[in-house]
Amino acid sequence: MDLLSRIGQHFTDSAQTKLAASELLAAPIAEAIEAMVGSLVNNGKILACGNGGSAADAQHLAAELVGRFELERHELAAIALTTDSSVLSAVANDYGYKLVFAKQVRALGQPGDILVAISTSGNSANVIEAINAAHENGLRVVALTGRGGGAIAEMLADTDVHICVPAQRTARIQETHLLIVHCLCDGIDCLLMGVEE
Repeated sequence: MDLLSRIGQHFTDSAQTKLAASELLAAPIAEAIEAMVGSLVNNGKILACGNGGSAADAQHLAAELVGRFELERHELAAIALTTDSSVLSAVANDYGYKLVFAKQVRALGQPGDILVAISTSGNSANVIEAINAAHENGLRVVALTGRGGGAIAEMLADTDVHICVPAQRTARIQETHLLIVHCLCDGIDCLLMGVEE
């Protein structure tokens, strides 16, 4: 096995996936940014969820919004629904893992808030239930998926935003999701702070 070639191929594949996604996803990413800013300036908040690497992306997004991305600014209201081990374990134990995010969306989500729902396959049962709860509570959904969007693609409302990475491999989808998270954070800061560059 030639490790150097294998590593190089990962870099090449990742770069090609991102370049292929850039034109396709720029418009929905911009739409998501505008929706998130609209929520935040009207005292709304961003809720984010996902499993595994997507849970890390949800936490990354919340951290950049509550703290900062690249520019100093006031704190923005964002909560990763993946971080409260007591809530997660209680809901999973009493109701099943399928509802660990949905019950939090029902408890915390208000009309005008945004749910960022992240699933590389588009088929994560607990993310699907969170989207159902978001729709019931009047939240708009920004879905980050891959592999054609799976079941999530079929359930989104016309007012929701679907950002579907054109890739099949989980690693490539997750790498592109992280770039999308950074685009969201940068765009939010630019709109809120009037950055022109």
